[in-house]
Amino acid sequence: MVKGVRQRPKNTMNDLDSKEWVKSTKSWFIINPRPRSDVQLEHPAKFPEELVKHFLRFFTKEGSWVLDPFAGIGSTLIACKESSRNSVGIELNPEFVDIGRRFLSTYPGKGEHHFLDGNSMRIRELLENEFKHEVPTFDFLITSPPYWDMLRKSRGGNDSIQKDRKERGLRQFYSNLEYDLGNIDNYYRYIETLSSIICSLKPFLRDGAYLSIIVQNMRDTNGEMRPIAWDVAKQLSNQYQLQQEMIWCQDNKKLGCWGYPTTYVSNVHHHYCLIFRNSV
Repeated sequence: MVKGVRQRPKNTMNDLDSKEWVKSTKSWFIINPRPRSDVQLEHPAKFPEELVKHFLRFFTKEGSWVLDPFAGIGSTLIACKESSRNSVGIELNPEFVDIGRRFLSTYPGKGEHHFLDGNSMRIRELLENEFKHEVPTFDFLITSPPYWDMLRKSRGGNDSIQKDRKERGLRQFYSNLEYDLGNIDNYYRYIETLSSIICSLKPFLRDGAYLSIIVQNMRDTNGEMRPIAWDVAKQLSNQYQLQQEMIWCQDNKKLGCWGYPTTYVSNVHHHYCLIFRNSV
């Protein structure tokens, strides 16, 4: 080091400069998903690759290993491929895995990408079968699990997305599989099961790795508010350090006339992105 010259501190978190870092720490952001293909529409709640990239830029570097235990049709894997990160996605529904693998092969990019068909509760067996006992240590976990049984709840007579999918003959919920979180009818058992799965992944994350869990609170059909994000945050805090929350907003969703003219019911166009660190 030259005397009198201040050495720039090494960025161990990501590949951003200081200005990009500051912009990325704003606690809310707007992302509107790009259009989906007809095949991708078979998944009733695909989350956007742009959302994954937003977090990859801050919490990983090129070549990092990323895990998604509820991979759907592969948004996380596609985003990782386009961003030169390595990825593993685990998905319970084999139909979604088949769709995701086909689409993943069409996207340009770099890195290793493994789309595994199975239950994340059996992650050790799945990873060891895939990697032949040379299992990577993951630098980041990002996922958007089922928001309880939200997709199975009636939205009434409004012109909702659910009603639109039904009229178009599209799938309205994930599956009828036994271990599908979206099929658990008891709210507290759902919270406990989801939290236990994510906590079981702790041994596969490097010390200091971050996690981003995207969830949404919901109003049940009886009018009771179910604070999914807050209950999950409380449960996961037993194993991970809760760092912060970020708010993903959407401003391109149509408004429904809910509750009129007697009851307040909001149009929910935001999601909670819970940020944890594997340091407890």
